[in-house]
Amino acid sequence: MVTGPVADPGPGEVRVAVHATGLAHSDRALYDGTRAPELARYPVTPGHEWSGTVEAVGEGVDPALVGRRTVGEGLHGCQMCEPCRQGVAGGCVRGYAQTGFTEPGACADVLIIPARRLHLLDDSADLGAATLLEPAAAVAEAVLAGQPLPGSRIAVVGAGTRGLLAVQLLAAHSPAVLHVLDPWLVRAERALPMGASAAVTPYDCAPLYGRCDLVLLMADSGCEPTDACRLARPGGRVVLCGEFESDGQGLDSEVLTASQLTVSAVTGASTRSWAHAVRAFRSGLLDLRPLITDELPLEDFARAMTLLDEDGSGEQPKVLLRP
Repeated sequence: MVTGPVADPGPGEVRVAVHATGLAHSDRALYDGTRAPELARYPVTPGHEWSGTVEAVGEGVDPALVGRRTVGEGLHGCQMCEPCRQGVAGGCVRGYAQTGFTEPGACADVLIIPARRLHLLDDSADLGAATLLEPAAAVAEAVLAGQPLPGSRIAVVGAGTRGLLAVQLLAAHSPAVLHVLDPWLVRAERALPMGASAAVTPYDCAPLYGRCDLVLLMADSGCEPTDACRLARPGGRVVLCGEFESDGQGLDSEVLTASQLTVSAVTGASTRSWAHAVRAFRSGLLDLRPLITDELPLEDFARAMTLLDEDGSGEQPKVLLRP
């Protein structure tokens, strides 16, 4: 643990009293030193999923923000280049920068960020559950990219935290069927009370080949992108959600061209997707509390890292830290 004076927010900034920080496998990679060099800058305070309460504002920021419950965007874009102006999440030409990976994160008592990146919550909001709005915003980006329509036949591949968030957001679009695939059937079955209509493993999904209007593939699913593309109908859409590692083979161009698929990739969340996720949370369409498996004090950071390793049960832990 490191201690020091509490910094004051600068012009256009706010200081947030952190309520809780969520941990993901990207935090474990940061901790282990295995995260891609271009996606980390040491030394750094981790913590990219967070919630809290505004406790101070800098020059030029509305004082009425003090006391408001909030979450906030983590990607640091210049807001001047063409990708930033077009809302391409993580596409800033100046390079990757994100709270908790290259910039100070929320595994601390306070966090200072630009006020323009805040997304305010209701005064009665569950701040513990709200920490999951960061991955929910990234999933909302994928859902919006997929353009789901009422009556669509949809498959979500991967039933970890992001897969379960996708199920909840997609269920709000009234699909005709919403299949969830995961190598761990017990994990896929967690999606059933969240709006999924069927839970299957990738080994039993052959009857779904060529039948889905939309396929969302999560990076932690263990499924290859080409296999996910085989689920899509001719003219269908496939969205890759998260940071994928190369398998050395790439997508099968024959699968893509024969079925005339539209394939998109999402690695972050735009302001629009943040607003979409927060609105779904405030309206009750996103139930985030059931996804949390453990809550620990910040002093137990090292122990929390060990909890991120799956224990063989198929459950994917979601750990919160409290300062």
